[in-house]
Parts: sequence; C-alpha cells; structure tokens
Amino acid sequence: MNAPWNAGMSGNRDPFAAYICDDTALDVLRPVVIELGWQPEKCNKGGLRNAVQSLSVSASPNILMVDLSESGDPLNDINALAEVCEPGTVVIAIGQVNDVRLYRDLLASGIHDYLLKPLSAGQLRDALNQAQAVFSAPKANDPETAKRHISTAVVGTRGGVGASMLATSLGWLFSDDHDMPTALLDLDVHFGTGALSLDLEPGRGLTDAIDNPSRIDGLFIERAMIRANDNLAILSAEAPINSPLMTDGSAFIQLEEEFRQAFEMTVIDLPRNMLINFPHLLADVNVIVLATEMTLASARDTIRILSWLKTNAAHAQPLIVANKVQAGVGEISKADFEASIERSIDFSIPFDAKSASNAAKLGQVFADANPSSKSSQVIRQLAERVIGASEEEAGDEEGKKKSLLGSFDFKSLLAKKKKDKKDKAADKAPAQ
Repeated sequence: MNAPWNAGMSGNRDPFAAYICDDTALDVLRPVVIELGWQPEKCNKGGLRNAVQSLSVSASPNILMVDLSESGDPLNDINALAEVCEPGTVVIAIGQVNDVRLYRDLLASGIHDYLLKPLSAGQLRDALNQAQAVFSAPKANDPETAKRHISTAVVGTRGGVGASMLATSLGWLFSDDHDMPTALLDLDVHFGTGALSLDLEPGRGLTDAIDNPSRIDGLFIERAMIRANDNLAILSAEAPINSPLMTDGSAFIQLEEEFRQAFEMTVIDLPRNMLINFPHLLADVNVIVLATEMTLASARDTIRILSWLKTNAAHAQPLIVANKVQAGVGEISKADFEASIERSIDFSIPFDAKSASNAAKLGQVFADANPSSKSSQVIRQLAERVIGASEEEAGDEEGKKKSLLGSFDFKSLLAKKKKDKKDKAADKAPAQ
C-alpha cells in the first residue's frame, strides 16, 4: 500500500489536527500546540478510528497526529487512514506498544514518526518541529534522479579477527580514494575502536541517539558526528561498562535513514551480538563484509553466519575476507576452510604485525598509515569490489525494469497487430 501522505505541501487546509485517546496525553499536547501557534480545539478526543471517520467527510490537515492505543490492528487501521488522507499530510502516530517491528512497519506504510506514551512536552515539540520541516525540505521523489546510497556492514566471525580494522580502513578509502561522503557507524557501544583508530574522541553522539531516537534528524547528525576528514564522519560511543545497552533498535533505524539522506556511503562496524539482537539493521545493507581467520572456530561461525544471512538478509551480497593470513601457518588450510564453508574466500589479507603497529603509533587507520603494504592493497581491492557489487545490483534492478518494460511493449505491439488484422478483415467483408 502506498500511502498518499508526504506528497507535498497542501493548499488551504488546517495546519494541525490530533485525535488522542486519553485526557493525560491531551493535557500534555495542548500547551505545545498553543506554543506553536495552532488552535488547541484541533486536539480531539478519540483515537485513529475517530480520525478516519472525521477525515472521510472533511479535509485532512497538513500535520495529523493519531493515537493507536485503542486500535486492535494498527497497520490495518493505518491503511484505512491512508484512504481518507489527502496528499501532503504528514502523519505522526502515538501509542503504547514498544515494538521495533511495529515501528518499522508503520514507517514503511508512510507514517512520519511514532511516539511512545507517556508523552512529554519536549518529545512532542521535537516531533512537530520535524514534521513542519518536511514542508520546507527539498523533494527528491524522482527515482531517476535520486542519489544512490551504498550501505556496507562489516561483521567479524570471532573477536579479534580484524573487523574494526576493515571497517575503519574501508570508510577511509571510500572517503579519500573515491571522494564519497561516508558515514562510519561503530555499533560496539561499550568497546568500539573506530574513533580510537582515527585518533578522535568518540563523543556522546551515539549514546544520545540511543537515549532519544525521536530527536534524530539531519541537524542532530551534523552536530553529533565527529569529522575525520572532509568526506568521512564517525558516530561512535565509549559508554560506561556498568551501563547496559537499553534500546529497542529504533534509534539505529533512524540513523540509517538519515545517513541515506546525508551521505553516499555508510559503513557499519557491526558486532555479532548486534547482528543477533537487531537483525533489521541489515534491511537496507547492500554488501556484508564477513571478516574471518584460518581457525576451526572461525570456520564454524562463518558457516553459521552465512546460513543466518541467507534467511535474514538474502538481498545483501556477502564477501568473505580472511585476515591475518600466513603461508603454512594456521589451524586449517585455505582449501579445507573453503570446503567447510562451501564457497571461496573472496579476499585474503596477509598478516602484517609491523604495519598494524605503525598505524596504532600514528593514530591512523591501517590503509592510510600503510598505503604501499600488500595488506592495504588487498583492502583497496575490497573497497573497489564493494562499490562494484553495489553498481551491479543497481544494474540488475535497471535490467529488471527494462525487461518488464520490454515485455509490456511487446504485448502491446502484438495486441495492436491483432486489432489491425481484425479491422482489415472487417473492411474486406462484403456489405450486408
């Protein structure tokens, strides 16, 4: 279902209306509405179904807030709302179900934002200001002119295989060698080394995003991310180890969405536990770099993760990268490793302890500190492969479109020929 909202600024319609189930939420909302210069009378009692009934006989406002708390089937009711909303309506849903799948499904249906009860004045103010900003933002709805974004996740099969080294080096190469505006997202919230590898302070950007996902927008991204060079910005954290990660994953969805708007490339340093807890992180990833090493445990976990990816991220292309490879050294040989995972290793990076030490001393990522090393040359080839794989994917999509179009044209031509033949036969038939 393609919801009609967010199609553009509407004409002579009310700027705002809300349909809220309970008095407590209304009491928080009305002062914020007054502060924004809108009529508090537009804050109506009643939830989403009341909104559907009212808007079926009246014009929808520019910004519409609906309460899902009394809805037994929110997604079905949202579809009903879409039928009565006019183009240009920005819809903010509120509810009491803290479920990241519901959040993602609501965003996919065209909802602008989803707020959890109990509501706060600050939360509402931020959400409504962001909704107003939609109308002044430049529109890029044309798929032919839309900027293509590439998203790459780097996952290590085991701790210490070099996934973070690959993530930071790839981010640097995309930004420096390929001049691509790049976002590096280090999701090891407590022990990440992304900022450390770049000789930067991690800041509080990522922890602030996790604590306040509703505040994530373009301005937040600009302020929270730390610049490593003109084209590379990193978002990371060094959270206290006595503070467990408390999130439903909605912040990560919002961050990835903002990265798609602001950058050409996203590189996600994705720990294995995050892969398990938040599988939706891979929903829009094009390429998954799976870092491994020549050990029995790493071979086992490569098999397991590849199997998981087939089920949960079949759209993404996995690339197997063996790191710290030493000729004649290792628990298992390359041939045995490839036989066990039933596929070839895509890239083998030689073990180079001296270059790794040099990068740490210089406070630079591995590929930047050691541009002429054999290991860096392989990582450069990997970066080019990632970009090439994404371009192939875009070509496949374009090919499918052309193929479908060609099929349509052929059928239309065939139908026209049949009609012309029938018309000629009718012309030749003797008059009765």
